[in-house]
Amino acid sequence: MRLTETGAPGGGALRPAVFLDRDGTINANVFYDCSGKWEAPRTVDRFTLLPGALDALAALQAAGFGLVLVSNQPNHALGKASPEDMAAIHRRLVAELARAGIRLTDAFYCYHHPNGRTPGLSGPCVCRKPSPYYLLRARDRHGIDMGRSWMVGDRASDIQCGRAAGVRTILVTSPGHAPPGADEPAPDHCAASLNAAAAIILAA
Repeated sequence: MRLTETGAPGGGALRPAVFLDRDGTINANVFYDCSGKWEAPRTVDRFTLLPGALDALAALQAAGFGLVLVSNQPNHALGKASPEDMAAIHRRLVAELARAGIRLTDAFYCYHHPNGRTPGLSGPCVCRKPSPYYLLRARDRHGIDMGRSWMVGDRASDIQCGRAAGVRTILVTSPGHAPPGADEPAPDHCAASLNAAAAIILAA
C-alpha cells in the first residue's frame, strides 16, 4: 500500500537513487516500555529527525540521486497506532524535508504485518521488506539505474531487500537492532549514521 508518491516517471537517461528506510535511519526510533522495544514513533509528537539526516539527504539530492522512501509501517496492523497518526507522521517528515529544500522522489509504505490484528492488513503480503517489491516498482516508475543505486537501512530486512533488488547496501547502526546473522546477507558497508552512509555513497 502506498501512502503517497511524489515525482513523475523519469525520462531520458536512467539515474541512480538511494532507497531509504525511515525509522532508525532518517528519524529516531522510540523505546516503548509497554513492548520493551525500540520502535517507530506511534504519534507525531514522538517523531524526531536524527542528527545530520537533513545534511545527508541534501548532499545526496545535490549529487543527483533520487530519494525513495521504503518503509515497513505495521503499527496500525498491530493495533499500536491509528491511520491518522501514521499519516501525520509522514506529513511531518515531508514538511521538515521541504523546509530544508529536500524532496522525496517517491514514498512507499507497507502497512501489513504477518501477525496483524487489523482486517486486511494481517497475514502475508508482497510488499513487506525484505521483499524488493517497492524498489522494483520505483525502478520501473522513475527509470532508476539499480546498478548505481543504494539501499540504506538499520535492519537485516533492509539489507536483504536491497540485495534482492540488485542495489548496494549500507547498514546504519540503530539501538535495539542486531546486525545480520551468519545466515543472512551482509551489507556492503556499515555506517554509524545516515550522514556517514551518505559519505560512503558520495565517495564510491
